[in-house]
Amino acid sequence: MQRILVMGCSGSGKTTFARALAERLALPYVSIDALFWQPGWREPDMPAFSAAMAEVAAQDAWVIDGNYIRHGAGELRRARADTVFWFDLPRIACLAGIMRRIVSSYGQVRPEMAPGCPERVDWAFLRYVWTYRREQRPKLVAYVQGLRTDQHLVAFTSRRQANACLAGDLAEPVPAGAGA
Repeated sequence: MQRILVMGCSGSGKTTFARALAERLALPYVSIDALFWQPGWREPDMPAFSAAMAEVAAQDAWVIDGNYIRHGAGELRRARADTVFWFDLPRIACLAGIMRRIVSSYGQVRPEMAPGCPERVDWAFLRYVWTYRREQRPKLVAYVQGLRTDQHLVAFTSRRQANACLAGDLAEPVPAGAGA
């Protein structure tokens, strides 16, 4: 594994997993949120963001944490990835993760975020997480269905599975089509 996407709903644990995986495999960690968000939670100039993501995807090795499949060279990242870890957790698990994150880091900028984007209570974001399975998950399902047979997909339905994966042998991921 040299080019890895870690995807799924916010609050699912994908960032924690991606950072630990990158450290374990000695690969560069890339947070899409840090590239996307501008100070004050402003959205970026989309052509500039897409160019930045294309530059990242062109590198030889990475662990990229985040979705943004419509923008930011989503197709290029999928084409270049050799492995996708997909956090497909229940809504309640993701909401609990978001609430823990808000409580533990409210008002602070988390390490994987862009400068000037402190943790906050954002009702639109909570709604996004609440409706993720209905509105966003189908898009991610279609995205991972576009993987080639030489790419690998590992789908987690619990944080326990992700932790077991990190603790175990990462040399043999599940081939695409066998995980989800």
